[in-house]
Amino acid sequence: IYIYRERWQRRRTAMSANKVEELEAADEVCACCGIAAVDDITLKNCACNLVKYCTVDCQKNDRSRHKKACKKKMAELRDRDLFTQPDSSHLGECPICCLPLPLHPKNSMFMTCCSKSICNGCDYANQERENEQGLENRCAFCREPAAESDEESDRNVMKRIKKHNDPVAMTQMGKKLDKEGEYRKAFEYWTKAAELGDAEAHGCLGGSYFSGEGVEKDEKRAIYHWEQAAIGGHPTARALLANYDMENGRFERAAKQFIIAASLGCDISLQQVKKLFVRGVVSKEDYGAALRGYQASVEAAKSAEREKAEAFYKRHPL
Repeated sequence: IYIYRERWQRRRTAMSANKVEELEAADEVCACCGIAAVDDITLKNCACNLVKYCTVDCQKNDRSRHKKACKKKMAELRDRDLFTQPDSSHLGECPICCLPLPLHPKNSMFMTCCSKSICNGCDYANQERENEQGLENRCAFCREPAAESDEESDRNVMKRIKKHNDPVAMTQMGKKLDKEGEYRKAFEYWTKAAELGDAEAHGCLGGSYFSGEGVEKDEKRAIYHWEQAAIGGHPTARALLANYDMENGRFERAAKQFIIAASLGCDISLQQVKKLFVRGVVSKEDYGAALRGYQASVEAAKSAEREKAEAFYKRHPL
């Protein structure tokens, strides 16, 4: 680094004043030592993108000066990501009909053989076809034979985890263990799945940290994981964040969270937006936009097959 600095000083002396000013104005100099990005000197952005450094040592040496501005900018970038409306919920689409998956878990089926969630409409249509043709019951997506017991389902999930390092399967196994009271093991599966980017796992981790089940209670970490889930399109995690903001008097921030969740089809969040509208926290325009977004999400998830399945399961509950 000292050799680089000496080279830079010689080049700086040889450069015209206009060239030096041009480099500095473009922020192409190290924020600590002033070395410019020329020839064999490469600068790297700080995470906040406000400044650049030539080495890790320079970044460490400048930390006390830059820390406050960096922290403020990082919070702004975090909020930008958090309050951006996701294109869809974290559940995505049914792989068969390509319509958005319903938010309520009872309206879809998780297939342990391939880790796909299939809407009840497609699952019901597949079963009808198999019954009419006298076929063996198979997965509507990957065509593997359906699991005949909970034990076989668990083996399928573990196979997905071991063979494919599947984060969705990890999250499902974590949920199973959580129901059985194996909170620590559930936490470990969710942690691995979250590291692989699974929004549902982040949501589950937020719950673990908030309640202190399987891990030491830590509200700061709970909020972080709920935020990660919300950024990934998880409406329930976003609603939990909104409730947390409400409890801490941040009503405008909570309103933003509820509006985004409502636009993803979360009916509970829509009711909260309505309450905040009555209280004067949410404007008429924002309430109208949330209502239209909610209605659009609900309509997009409708189909004749899903209505048939809903009517059937009402008559023959599982």
